[in-house]
Amino acid sequence: VQLLESGGGSVQPGGSLRLSCTTSGYVYSMYCMGWFRQAPGKDREAVATIDTDFSRTYADSVKGRFTISEDSSKRTLYLQMNNLKPEDTAMYFCAVDTSGGSTYGCSHNYWGQGTQVTVSS
Repeated sequence: VQLLESGGGSVQPGGSLRLSCTTSGYVYSMYCMGWFRQAPGKDREAVATIDTDFSRTYADSVKGRFTISEDSSKRTLYLQMNNLKPEDTAMYFCAVDTSGGSTYGCSHNYWGQGTQVTVSS
């Protein structure tokens, strides 16, 4: 299983980035995929996830600014990030539950290496 993130970079506050996570090596499922981030000295947090019922869940801090989506034909997960703020600076990781989830929810068992997002003026 491979997850390859791309699209990170440096941007000024108010700017936008789109992260991509291309997947391979397992039977693709549009369920139980997500983006997480970790800033230096902080715990990893869920940013946006697609759940077992295909609903989207967003961290309160990114609601209205970030949008998670996926393209099954490309086996790719996206995170559109608009109106970026300095507090969005972190390493961003995509993660999947290769089983597609269960009645107990999602258990993300594979993770990418991450892509750095830096927001500063």
